[in-house]
Amino acid sequence: MSDNNQPVENQVLEDCQNAINYRFKQVDLLKSALAHASSVNSRLASNERLEFLGDAILGLICCEALYHRFPDFQEGEMTKIKSVIVSKPSCAKISADLKLGSFMVLGRGVAYNKVEIPANILADVFESVLSAIYLDGGWEVAKHFALTHLSDYIDEVATSNLKDNAKSVLQQLVQRDFGGTPQYVLQGENGPDHSKCFMMAVVINGKSFLGAWCKNKKEAEQSAALNALNFIQTETPNVKLA
Repeated sequence: MSDNNQPVENQVLEDCQNAINYRFKQVDLLKSALAHASSVNSRLASNERLEFLGDAILGLICCEALYHRFPDFQEGEMTKIKSVIVSKPSCAKISADLKLGSFMVLGRGVAYNKVEIPANILADVFESVLSAIYLDGGWEVAKHFALTHLSDYIDEVATSNLKDNAKSVLQQLVQRDFGGTPQYVLQGENGPDHSKCFMMAVVINGKSFLGAWCKNKKEAEQSAALNALNFIQTETPNVKLA
């Protein structure tokens, strides 16, 4: 922004800090976190690098929380829960609750308005802000910020039977409300023959949802079903999960 817009920019940054309940020592980090690639001359000046770091930070925060809260859960159970908690729909919902989209800087060429910002952009800005908080205030501060918004959701997903019965729930919901049947598609595999990992994704009426990596196809299908359920519930909150 130009110097003429500086007071407006400062007010936006002030309002954003109030919304997230964190005061930056290095406010330029917050500026970068709110800058979409369409608003800057170089992608290096956008929030993409912060989003990359924030994705890893969020994953570690979630893994640490699961490890300590649920000592009886095996790796597969924790993987299923994590895949839901750190998914784009979950991050987008938190971002929307914080109204982060209203503080973003978007380029004129981007065909969005601040009322209907797509979920993937909202998810990315949440991870960018988390990353900026980490760089500004350190691990404990970033963890506190993330868990303030994730803690109840972690408990909700961990104690629900969705994590073990997601495929059945998804099939009932899709047949009832969308007139179709979920299809599970293998999107990738890696590792040696004795220790392979598989990525499965759900396709519903031609729409593909976020895939999930697991050590066998059955677990990957359950995690992929969780991702689809989470997205559907976020985008269409009036849909009841059977």
